[in-house]
Amino acid sequence: MWDDAFPSFLIGLREGLEAGLIVSILVATLVRADAKSRLPQVWTGVLAAIALAMSFGAVLTFTAANLSATAQEAFGGVLSVIAVAFVTAMVFWMRRSARTFSGEIREKVTGALGMGAGVLMLTSFLAVGREGLETALFLWTTARAAGESSGPLTGAAIGLVLAAALCWGLYHRVLRINLTKFFTATGVVLIVIAAGVLGYGLRDLQEGGVLPGPTTYAFDLGGSVDAGSWYSTLVQGVFNLMPTMTWLQVVGYVGYLVVVLPLFVRGVRGGSVKTPEPESAPAPEAVSSPRRRPVWVVPVAVVAVPAVVAGCVVAFARPKPASSQTVAVSETECGKGFTAPDTGRQTFQMHNTGDKTAEVYLIDPATGAVYGEVEGIAPGTTRDLVATVAGGSYAWRCVPTGAKAVTSATVHVSGTGGAVKAVVPVSESDLAVPLKTYKVYVDQGLATLETQTRQLAADIAGDRLAKARTDWLTAHRTYSSLGAAYGTFEDFDQRINGRADGLAGGVANKDFAGFHRIEYGLWHGQSASELKVPAQQLAAAVVGLRKAFPTQDFDPGDLPLRAHEILENALQFELTGDTDEGSGTNLATVDSNLAGTRELLTVLTPLLTKESPTLLPTVDAAVARLQALLDSAHHGGSWTPVEQLDQPTRARLDGATGQLLEDLAPVPDLLEIRKSA
Repeated sequence: MWDDAFPSFLIGLREGLEAGLIVSILVATLVRADAKSRLPQVWTGVLAAIALAMSFGAVLTFTAANLSATAQEAFGGVLSVIAVAFVTAMVFWMRRSARTFSGEIREKVTGALGMGAGVLMLTSFLAVGREGLETALFLWTTARAAGESSGPLTGAAIGLVLAAALCWGLYHRVLRINLTKFFTATGVVLIVIAAGVLGYGLRDLQEGGVLPGPTTYAFDLGGSVDAGSWYSTLVQGVFNLMPTMTWLQVVGYVGYLVVVLPLFVRGVRGGSVKTPEPESAPAPEAVSSPRRRPVWVVPVAVVAVPAVVAGCVVAFARPKPASSQTVAVSETECGKGFTAPDTGRQTFQMHNTGDKTAEVYLIDPATGAVYGEVEGIAPGTTRDLVATVAGGSYAWRCVPTGAKAVTSATVHVSGTGGAVKAVVPVSESDLAVPLKTYKVYVDQGLATLETQTRQLAADIAGDRLAKARTDWLTAHRTYSSLGAAYGTFEDFDQRINGRADGLAGGVANKDFAGFHRIEYGLWHGQSASELKVPAQQLAAAVVGLRKAFPTQDFDPGDLPLRAHEILENALQFELTGDTDEGSGTNLATVDSNLAGTRELLTVLTPLLTKESPTLLPTVDAAVARLQALLDSAHHGGSWTPVEQLDQPTRARLDGATGQLLEDLAPVPDLLEIRKSA
C-alpha cells in the first residue's frame, strides 16, 4: 500500500506545511498584536477552506461515478492534466516565495485587523483554500491512478498530520528547519511524480477516445518485468511508470521532465526561511471589537454552504431517469404494464410475477439488439433496469430459468434523439462457422494423436523407454492443445489424461490411467512390461475418442467459455506443478494450452472484432508476453520444471497468465448466446 500512499503522503506533507505555516504566521501575528479575540475569525476561515476542499473532492468523486466508462476515462484524464498544472505552479510559487512569504502574510494580517472580521476571515480562507483545492484534486487523481483509495487517503492523512506537527514545532520555536532546502527537494520529487500523473492522464484520454494512439506502444516489457514484484509495484505506484506505455505517454512524460525540471533547478536560490517569529510583527493601532453574534452561526454557515452547493452539483450531474413504470416478467405476463415511454434515460421497475427466477432484456424486436438487461430476478422481487430510449420499436424478452423465452408485444416510441447504441446478441448461427472450423481442427488433432499414441505404445512394447519419454511429451502436447473440446470428451478425458488425485492409493490405484500414469512409470523407473498395458489402454482410448467425437454434442456456447477456461486450468494445475508425475514438463503443457487458446481465438476473431474492436490487440499483446516467458524456459528438447524456477521468474509467469486471463474475461459475455422467443 505504501507505493500508492507515498505520492499522496508527499503532497499532504508539502501542501499541509504550506497551509500550516501560513496559519501559524496568522496566529503568531494576532497573538503578538494582542488580538487573541480575533483568532476565531482565522479558524473560521480555515474551516471554510477545509469544507470547500472536501466538497470539491466529493463533487469530483460522485460526478465521475455517474459517467459512462469512456467518459470517466476522459474526465479523469482532463483532471489529471489540470492537477499536473496546479502542482507545477505550486512548486514554482513556493520556490520563488519561500524566503519572503512570512513577511507578506504578516503585512496582510496587519492590514486586515483594522478592516473588520470579514476581511481577516477572507485572508485566512484564501491563504489556505488554494492548498486545500490542490490537495483534493491531486489526491483524487492519484487515487484514480492507483485504482483504490485506501492507500492514497492513508498517505495524505499521514502527511497532513506530520505537517501539523512540524508547524506546531515551528510556531513554538522547537524546530529549526531550512524550509528553502525542504521545499526545493520536495519540489523536485513532486515534479517527477507529476510527470507520471501526466502520463497516466494522457493514457486516460487515449482510452476515452479524446487522443489517438491507444495501441501504439513505445515499449512492452510485460514479458520481462514482473508486474507483481515489490520493485515494479513501487515504481508503478509512485511514478506511474508502467511496463507497457504508448508513445504519447512516453513523449508527455519525458517532455514534461525535460522542460520543467531544468527550469525549476535553475531558479533555485540559496537562503533559508526563518521560523515565524511573533516578535517581528508590529502591533496595530487600536482594534475595534466586531459586532457580537452567536459564535456558532458563521462556522456552521461556512461548512454548510459548500456542502449544500456540492450536493446540488452532484444531484444535478446525476442522470435523471424519467418517471419509471412497472413491467411484469414471467412466462405468461412478459411486458405487462409496458407503455410507450418518453425518449431519454428511463428506469423500468422489472417485477417477477412468475414462480421462476428470470432474466429480462429490452430489445429491438426487428434485429434482436439489446438496450438493457437484468439477470437473476427472483420470484416476487423487483429490480431496476435503466436504459436510454430514442425513437424506434421496443419489446421485452423474458427468459425464465428452464423455460422457453417469451417476447412481449412491440411498443413504438416516436421522437428524435438519434439512434441509441445497442448490443446485437450472438446467436447459435453466428457461432456455427467458428464451431465447424474448430471441430475440423480437433478432428485433425485427434488423428495426429492416434498416430502418436500408437507410436508411444510401440516404443514401450519394444523396451525403448528413452524414446518413449520423448514420444510421450510429443503426444501429450498434442492432446493439451485441444482444450476447448474437453467438455465433449465425456469419460474419455479421464481415461486419456486422468489424475491420481482423489483415487484411493493414488498412483498405485488400478483406475489411474492415461498420460499421467505412463509419465509416472517412465520417470520413476518402471519397466516396459509394467507400462505395456497402460500404453495400450491409452492408444485404445484415443481411437475410441476419435470415432466418437463427430457424434458428440458440442454446444456452440462452449467456445467463448473455453477461451478463458483453458488457461484457468493451466494456472491452477500446471503452473503450480500439481500435475507433474516426474517429467517436469508442466511448462510444455502450458505452451500447448496457449497454442490451443490462440487457435480458438483465431476462429472467434470475426465475431470478437465486431463486438469489441480493441479487445484482440490487447489480448495479442498479453499472449506475446506469456509466450516469451515460456520460450525462455525451453532449452532445446528440455523444459525447466516449475519447481526449479526462481521466484521472480515464477512470479512473472503467474502474473502474465493472470493478466491474459483478465484480458480474456470479457469474451464469454461478449459472445453469450441469448435465447430467442
